[in-house]
Amino acid sequence: MKLGVFSLSLSVKDLAKSKEFYGKLGFSEMGGSMEQNYLIMKNGSTLIGLFQAMFDGNMLTFNPGWDENAKDLEEFDDVRQIQQKLKINGIELEKTADESTTGPEHIFLKDPDGNMILIDQHR
Repeated sequence: MKLGVFSLSLSVKDLAKSKEFYGKLGFSEMGGSMEQNYLIMKNGSTLIGLFQAMFDGNMLTFNPGWDENAKDLEEFDDVRQIQQKLKINGIELEKTADESTTGPEHIFLKDPDGNMILIDQHR
């Protein structure tokens, strides 16, 4: 199963303070905007998303079809294919994708400890 690029999505209280803090750790902006209340920050091949007032708690995020530079991959597993494999493997989904559609879609699931996982396809 090809889940795509991995990032940690952090729910932050103050986007400006978080941007400054992670900037001091060597992260730079690569996506999002202050006006949209989220930033995608990168340090080497490590990605984090900073999200203010968009969701509760932190989550693991995978983006099928993208590499760590948000560039399209030629080959990838569509989120709907991933969903089918997860269901076959007995994984319960919190939110499912509409399998009658194509293109952008997402699913949510939780690991055994309740950690949220987002598989978010943008294309």
